Amino acid sequence: MNAAPQPQPPSRNVVVIQRRMVHYRLPFFAALRSQLAEQGCTLRLAYGEPTESERRKNDSGDIAWAERLPTRYLWGERICWQPFGHLLKDADLVVVTAENKLIYNLAAQYLQRRCRVALWGHGANLQGDPTSLRERFKRVVACRADWWFAYAELSRPLIEACGYPRERISVVNNSVDTGELAAQLAGVSPAQAAELRARLQLENRRVGLFIGSLYKEKRIDFMLEAASRIHARVPDFAFLMVGAGPQAEDARRFCAANPWAHYLGELKGQKKAEVLALADVMINPGAVGLGILDSFVSGVPLVTSDCGTHGPEICYLANGENGLMTTTDLDDYVAAVCRLLEDPAMLQRLRAASRASAQQYSVANMARHFSDGVLRCLAAPRYRG
Repeated sequence: MNAAPQPQPPSRNVVVIQRRMVHYRLPFFAALRSQLAEQGCTLRLAYGEPTESERRKNDSGDIAWAERLPTRYLWGERICWQPFGHLLKDADLVVVTAENKLIYNLAAQYLQRRCRVALWGHGANLQGDPTSLRERFKRVVACRADWWFAYAELSRPLIEACGYPRERISVVNNSVDTGELAAQLAGVSPAQAAELRARLQLENRRVGLFIGSLYKEKRIDFMLEAASRIHARVPDFAFLMVGAGPQAEDARRFCAANPWAHYLGELKGQKKAEVLALADVMINPGAVGLGILDSFVSGVPLVTSDCGTHGPEICYLANGENGLMTTTDLDDYVAAVCRLLEDPAMLQRLRAASRASAQQYSVANMARHFSDGVLRCLAAPRYRG
């Protein structure tokens, strides 16, 4: 006689709220949805509209299976009213981002008792004043959560410093779809690379590359002076700059005065991959965030400085292994770049380690860490201390 089929455990409903959707999050949410489904959880994703200033960045994304939230910005876009209470009726867990401007989060954190509430974020503004009212407020509400999803390992001590228990923090290792850039790099043919190298007059040159936004936290003035000194010590050094921002004109003027330097504007997709394929070293002495993944995927070692304005993703850099971190002293930074350019064995070692790091910090791994955290949260007693 056949045994009766065993009843399946009921599906757990997980709601994730995003203030707005950016294009680089699309692969992550697709992977997370799949990972949670394998664990018997249903993901319900909802997001709202960007601010007018964010809309001009042209970096929004759209997900057909997600829900849209009514969004209203107040007080010069410093406050966001984005109600999502209707999504919590059947939810076992709701995950919201830790942003002060999201005042509806407070209703979930302080008043919602039926489902668990988790926070997702950095734990602090690493470029802000820790004594400011904004940061003090953030530390108070950080403990009103049943679980925390920390962007990176650097975020964990920041969250713990708020008085939150370490065992309730999942480090997800924030990432983007590195597979797309890897495919674009693989698609750069030797002929394409040679043509671009010839057009930029880079034959027989060692190439430094900056990719990022051109604003003061990136230490642009420091970087340009460093490039000049590197060229003085390594005469075949050439410098490429890719990006846009308030200091783009500074980059243009610098390149106009130095024929070995080229400002290429903002490049994306295959064009960006073609430039990465020419580079020997990535130069970014200022704020580093998710851009570190460009270094890893391309195998172009990053040289940065301990400037204090990095995003949490800077903890992915292991100094002397998959990149270099110097002091904020200009001579120290220049010496580190020159040493790397003039030591082929060291450069190859850091290249190999960079590429290995790309495998570790992937969207698939980020989704797995997040999914594991969801399951641990659902299995743990409620907290919200």
